[in-house]
Order: sequence, then structure tokens, then C-alpha cells
Amino acid sequence: MELMPFIMIATGAMVVLAMAVFAFVGPSPQRAQARRLTAVRSRHGDRAFSPEAQLRSISTAKSTSKTEAAFGRLLPNPAQLAKRLAMTGKSWTVGRYAMISAGLFAIVALLLAIKGAPILLAIFMGLFVGIGLPHKWVSMLIKRRINKFTNKFPDAIELLVRGLRSGLPVTETISVVGTEVAGPVGDEFRMITDKMKIGKSMDSALQDTADRLGTPEFQFFVITIAIQRETGGNLAETLANLATVLRQRAQMKLKIKAMSSESKASAYIVGSLPFIVFAMIWVINSSYMQNFFVDQRLMIAGIGGLIWMGLGAFIMAKMVNFEI
Repeated sequence: MELMPFIMIATGAMVVLAMAVFAFVGPSPQRAQARRLTAVRSRHGDRAFSPEAQLRSISTAKSTSKTEAAFGRLLPNPAQLAKRLAMTGKSWTVGRYAMISAGLFAIVALLLAIKGAPILLAIFMGLFVGIGLPHKWVSMLIKRRINKFTNKFPDAIELLVRGLRSGLPVTETISVVGTEVAGPVGDEFRMITDKMKIGKSMDSALQDTADRLGTPEFQFFVITIAIQRETGGNLAETLANLATVLRQRAQMKLKIKAMSSESKASAYIVGSLPFIVFAMIWVINSSYMQNFFVDQRLMIAGIGGLIWMGLGAFIMAKMVNFEI
């Protein structure tokens, strides 16, 4: 009987590891490409087909994969989650995200239950880790990628200005930026070029990228291009002024971040102290803290304290958050 907890832990770890391997490895790209080509040939025969139709068929096949169909039903808003995963720049899918979340929830809840924690605490911590940790990780990747894009975007606009002043058309300069600029900026501009190659208009391709990125800097760029195409004018000079404005905007953000860093640090320390003290007392005397999950009065007091702390953290976050 003493070996039973270790057997259960080992089994849970193997299951989660297998799920993670299956989620991130996925099928072979060569075999998947061969299957798609075979399906397209059998469906169209010797007839010609447009690249747009092929792109739509590939997108539909990806969105209706077995993994997404199985795990996507567990998520409340898979379309919004798919948009967030696309903003990371990774090839992750909703199904893989759901599998990792379910695996984290299962292993955390199982470990806490084996350690003798109350079932309510085990489920709560499992949900906290399974939902909060992947969400935080995706948010961190999105923020990191958006910051890289924003920092390099003025340089890309200046490269566009030099291309326009040398006589190149806008579409050609966008292709040059996608080739010459590294990082997220180059990736996004290459995607714009690829969309224009399969027949999409430049305005539509730029707006799709703006909707996916969600940054005001790129939205300014899209609006500038759209206005110039409708009214005319010197696009190179307009984009040069936009690059200057974006650099000044970035400098103002850095100043605000430096001025509010002390308040943010104080908020983090004050907000984390109750949880740190709770964890320390739990390690020292777990039976004393288990009353929070047994006594109804303590449960109500704990929920009230969490709500009050949440309101305080929300107010402090709004006080140190400035929109430019």
C-alpha cells in the first residue's frame, strides 16, 4: 500500500508527458503535405484551381482537426483563443493548448490530493495552474513579440520611405521590408506579401495584420496608407513623419514606465504578502490552515478577503496604467 501513491504519481506524470509529446510533436509535415496534395488532385483532377481556394481548404482542414474538435469543445471561446495563439507567432493550436491545460490541472490536483490536501483546495489549485499558467505564458509571449515588433517598426517604416523615394512602388517596398528586416516585423510583412500574391488587395492584407496584432502603431500605418491611396499626396513624407511620431511615442512609454515602476513594485509586494504568509503557515502547520476549507465562516471570510484584494489590485493597476 505504501507504493500506491508513487505508482499513481508515476502514472499521472507519464500520462501528462505523453499528452504533451503528442500535442507538440504532431503529425509529420511531409506526410501531411502529401495527403493534402493527394486530396486536392483527387478533388480537382486535371482542372486548374485558384490559390485562394487552396488556402481556404487548408485553413478549413486545420481548423477542423481531430485534436481541436476533441478539446476545443471544453473551452468557452475557441475563436478568441485561436486569435491569441496566432498573435504569439507560434504554430500552436487550440487543441494543443487545451491538452496542456488539462494535463496541468490533472497532475496538480492529483499531487495535492495524494499529499492529503482537501479536495476543494486540490481542485482550486488545479484549475488555477491549468488555466492561469498557460494563459499567463501565452500573454507573456504575445507581449514579448509585440514589444519586438513595436521597437523595430519605425526602422521598417524608414526602409519603406527610402524605397519609395528611390522610385519603388508600395507593394515592392513591403516585399523588401519582409526580406530585409528580421524578427516579427519581417514575418508580418512577408505574410502581407504572400496574401497579396494570392490575390488579396493591399488594404485587406494590411487590415488583417492590424486586427491580428492589435497594436495602435500598426493601425496608424494602415490608416496612413488607406488615406494616401484615397486622397493622394507624398506618401514618403507622410510615412517619415509617422516614424518620428512612433519613436516619440516609444520614448514617452519608457518615461511613464520608469516613473510608475516604484508604485508597481509596491503593489506586487503588498498583493503577494497574504499568499506568501498563507503558504508559510501551511508548511509549518497544515492542519491549522485546513480550517479555511472546512469551517464555513472562514471560507466566507477568505472569499471576502480575496474579493477585497482583487478590487484593490484592480484600482492600483488602473492608477499606474497610462494610455498614450
